[in-house]
Amino acid sequence: MVSLDSGAGLANATLQQRLVPVRLFYDFLMEEGLRESNPVGRGRYTPGNRFGGHQRGLVPRLTKLPWIPSDQQWLDVLTVARDEPVRNRVMLALAYDAALRREELCSLRTDDLDPGRRTLRVRAEATKNRLERVVPYSATTGVLLSGYLAHRATISRARGPLFLSESRRNHAQPLTLWTWSKVVRRLALAADLPRFSTHTTRHLCLTDLARMGWELHAIATFAGHRSTESTMQYIHLSGRDLAEKLQRGMDQIHAWRVEKLAMLGPDLVSAGWK
Repeated sequence: MVSLDSGAGLANATLQQRLVPVRLFYDFLMEEGLRESNPVGRGRYTPGNRFGGHQRGLVPRLTKLPWIPSDQQWLDVLTVARDEPVRNRVMLALAYDAALRREELCSLRTDDLDPGRRTLRVRAEATKNRLERVVPYSATTGVLLSGYLAHRATISRARGPLFLSESRRNHAQPLTLWTWSKVVRRLALAADLPRFSTHTTRHLCLTDLARMGWELHAIATFAGHRSTESTMQYIHLSGRDLAEKLQRGMDQIHAWRVEKLAMLGPDLVSAGWK
């Protein structure tokens, strides 16, 4: 028997989703008069009702920050990816550089690229919230992309989907989401990072932008977020605001303590108490 909050088995969000049809079924039974209560309760809060105003859901709602690899773990992934075909390498680079979702990456077309300005257009129909945006990519990724475009011409010279399959079965056909997921999964296992996924590069890029001091709205625009609420998790994950506040606070506290230490006598201070 595994308890719901044990951390084993299905994720918290998955359990919540799977309880929805069960809850709706019992709602139906109540409407038909076959039951008086629903055993799969909803979490409710009634303002002004201090006692009994809050009803807990069967599965608690947890808000967790996304996982991102450490610098060494990211290097491990890149080391493994170094031996991949140029298509996979440029896809990994673009996924990080432009903070692309899996669907956005696999839906790129040849006419979405502007190599002269090193930008690419993420079309509205490929995005999660139907917001089109233009994002830049690095010079290093630009070199990889040029190599891939030359390689792509050996597969197909037709305009259209940027990333093509090279398998016998689907030769020159658009690369599917599932194929890219399998590539990333293989890289993750080879690097001994099973938590690394197609979305990890997006999380890592946006967190790095927050660490570099980008403003909240700039990160939201880059990521294609409709509201800054989604962007806030990367600010929290970077620890930027907390680190700055901690440093300012510690500077003040340290100065105060050093000042008070001077009361012990100049001989102790000069001996290294500073």
